[in-house]
Parts: sequence; structure tokens; C-alpha cells
Amino acid sequence: MKILVIEDDLSIAQQISLALTAEHFVVEVSHSGGDGIKLERYFEPDMLILDLGLPDMDGTEVLTQLRHAKKTVPILVLTARADTSSKVHALDMGADDYLAKPFEMAELLARIRAISRRQGHGATSVMSYGEVSLDTAAHSLTVANQIVEISPREFAILRDLLQNIGRVRTRAALEETIYSWDKEVSSNAIEVHLSHLRKKLPQGFIKTIRGVGYTINTQLS
Repeated sequence: MKILVIEDDLSIAQQISLALTAEHFVVEVSHSGGDGIKLERYFEPDMLILDLGLPDMDGTEVLTQLRHAKKTVPILVLTARADTSSKVHALDMGADDYLAKPFEMAELLARIRAISRRQGHGATSVMSYGEVSLDTAAHSLTVANQIVEISPREFAILRDLLQNIGRVRTRAALEETIYSWDKEVSSNAIEVHLSHLRKKLPQGFIKTIRGVGYTINTQLS
């Protein structure tokens, strides 16, 4: 799951990014509203965390521009404005939830999970095929009933493949899943992540379609 954080406080932005990355989210950070709007277009996040007190424009203006552009990405607003009128205004502008500063990281993560459930990212958080189960809420991988350590990018690749069982995913499509538009990606980055991932999965679970891409091997189950 890709999350874009628009927060001008460098310390808070870093804390959020580290916490989300530890939970296996793919995270991008912007420190201004204008750059955040541009990054949303290229990064195409599954969720957006937005501070209202930005240096170049009010966060509600970011909300307005995204909603006018027909962007339906779920938005969680963060702000020091704890009064009811500010909360109501943000929700009326199109925010999906509101969290006042200061906040506990555990509550932020709980709000993200709640928004994800409301948005219908699976009534169940578990994606399974054969002996492999990926829990998108707990961000954990189980193989043959054993918990297996998995990195955020390995998690994102496996989730993408499980969401597209029966279809071949190109290297370019997988790169878009785990990297933002402005990152330089080495030519064999996906192959390296897949190599590490394959060692954690049943033999042959991920199948390479030469010259095309990658898919879950449905002949194993």
C-alpha cells in the first residue's frame, strides 16, 4: 500500500515515514502543498496524510484541488487545529478522517487501518494462495503456517501479484507499485527483490514469463 505524507514539519514527517515504513507501507513525503499535489499525480498513492498548516497554501486548498480533480484517494488530515469547526470544515472539504496534533503513532496507524477498511480494500485483510498467506492489515507473510520476515518492497510486490492472479505483471508495472516517479531505479531492481522474495516462498510460486513479466504459478495449487 502506497501512502503520501504532506507535512512541512520535518521531524513529524520523518517520524511518520519511519513508522509507516516499519509497517511495510511504501511511503513518499512532500513538505509543501504544491509539491504534494504534483507528487500525488505521479506517485498515485492509495492513501494521503495531509497537514493543514503548510507553508505555501492551507491544507484545505490541497483538499479542494484534489477533489475538484476527481481524485478519490482517501485523505487523513493532521493538524494542530483541534476545534470542532476546523474538523467539520476539513471533513466537508473532502477529508475522510481527522487527527489532532499531538497524536500517538499507534492511533495514526489505527486510523489508517480503519480508512482502508471503509474504502473496501478487502472485507478480509488476508490474501491467500496455496500455502502462502499475506495479511495486509498486519503486514505479515505466512508460509505453511510459519511467519516469514518480509521487507516493505517484497511485501508490495507479492501483494500486487496476489491481487492479479491469472494475469502477468510486467517489470514496469511492478516498479510503479514500489517506487515513486522521481526515484532512479536500477535496471535489475525488481529482479533483485524477486530473488529475495522467491527464497521465502514455495519453490516455483512466482513464475517468470520470459520477455513479458511475472505471475503467480497457478499450476502449483
